[in-house]
Amino acid sequence: MKPPSFIPKDIMPIQRGQPIVNAMTVDVEDYFQVQALESYYDRSTWDSCDIRVQENTERILDLFAKHDTKATFFTLGWVAERFPALMRKITDQGHELASHGMVHQRADRQSPDEFRNDIKRSKDLLEDTGGTAVKGFRAATFSIGDTNLWTYDILGEEGYTYSSSINPVHHDHYGMPHAPRFPFYPTGQKSLEEIPITTLDVFGHNIPCGGGGYFRLLPYMYFRYAVKSVNGKDGWPFMFYFHPWEIDPDQPRPEGVGFKSRLRHYTNLARMEQRLDRLLREFEWGRVDETFLPQHDSIT
Repeated sequence: MKPPSFIPKDIMPIQRGQPIVNAMTVDVEDYFQVQALESYYDRSTWDSCDIRVQENTERILDLFAKHDTKATFFTLGWVAERFPALMRKITDQGHELASHGMVHQRADRQSPDEFRNDIKRSKDLLEDTGGTAVKGFRAATFSIGDTNLWTYDILGEEGYTYSSSINPVHHDHYGMPHAPRFPFYPTGQKSLEEIPITTLDVFGHNIPCGGGGYFRLLPYMYFRYAVKSVNGKDGWPFMFYFHPWEIDPDQPRPEGVGFKSRLRHYTNLARMEQRLDRLLREFEWGRVDETFLPQHDSIT
């Protein structure tokens, strides 16, 4: 049973037969900032690392330009501080700039005051450097769940319009499998909505298919089927995500990384860009704010 605070959007999906534009999103962070490697890269050492996020993000911008694709870049404030020109390049090319927090700190490890300060500071930085309003937020490692739904109230109070912070699957680092698969209002009001990462419904269970490591680890045809199924059977746009470091097979690799982290982080990095190229070629993709929000405006 869905928690009473979850109110599915009371508007029909896109009409059958209409073309569907899906949401392409990039979580802009560097390889040393991911949770799987946090024990190998202390935050105090980040500035001394081989910083590769700017170059990798520019490669992604070139790939999107090749396919005339617009996307949403959920970006760390840490990145915006160091590469303000990159933020302006993202917005100048017609992409949406959105917040990923300041330093990839999990929302479920923050107090309400810490969370508020984090999302306010990152929003201000992104707006100053990108020159555009920031509407969207994605929590680090999809770290909004049953224990911290209060985050939505703070997001609304700080001027955010939507969140994409829940991946409704079972996972050892995140997941809220009982959350709705498609956009919903998480706080009992219709001022801020949650747009989850897309999943497949298989016999009542949510199966991951929204991108990230799954896109590198599983056969491409599975994702092709997933997009077609969500667009055709469910009648909704697809929410896909990946990271700049996932197209960088030459990134530094610390010694001693455990098997599970190696599998998740390094598998098929060399094939990722080619797979993305095919995905962009086979389906229509756009920004989150132009893909989900206008077509599914809340009923007043």
